[in-house]
Amino acid sequence: TEEPLKKKFLLKISGRNHTEFEPGRVRFHRQNFSLEILNTSRDDGRLYEYSVYKGEEEEVWQIQLEVFEPVADPSIRILRQESSNGSCSLELSCSSERGDEVSYSWDSRDSRDSRDNGTGGLCRANGSVLALRFPLQSAAFDCVCTAQNRVSRRHAAFDAAQCGSQ
Repeated sequence: TEEPLKKKFLLKISGRNHTEFEPGRVRFHRQNFSLEILNTSRDDGRLYEYSVYKGEEEEVWQIQLEVFEPVADPSIRILRQESSNGSCSLELSCSSERGDEVSYSWDSRDSRDSRDNGTGGLCRANGSVLALRFPLQSAAFDCVCTAQNRVSRRHAAFDAAQCGSQ
């Protein structure tokens, strides 16, 4: 014989009364009929069921909860740096040590502040690596890396003037 399917109950409501089976772990909000899971962990990411009995019928909704770790502050590393003939070539890498399903993008700080100052789309890129080349005399700008996922967003900036210094 097979093992029977088992369900674990978090909350049961009967009329105006409700019972929380894990007090301190969940909180029921009667005003909007929602259930809050406190101190969420990765183990909470699973399929949940919500069922309502109406006479001889049962209505069942299934909800898949996904738990994401927020993104940590990213760091920028110089992969390649060359200065020659008054210009600079850089290849930068952006990475975050923590976070689920992290995506990366680059832009100039000027774009984030709604100013351009002539840097145009120099720092604009998708992905964790940015390659750029510019005249050293126009190195008064920052390239900003954004690391983000569905639950958080963090930024780190690289001062292009660092290219002229060793």
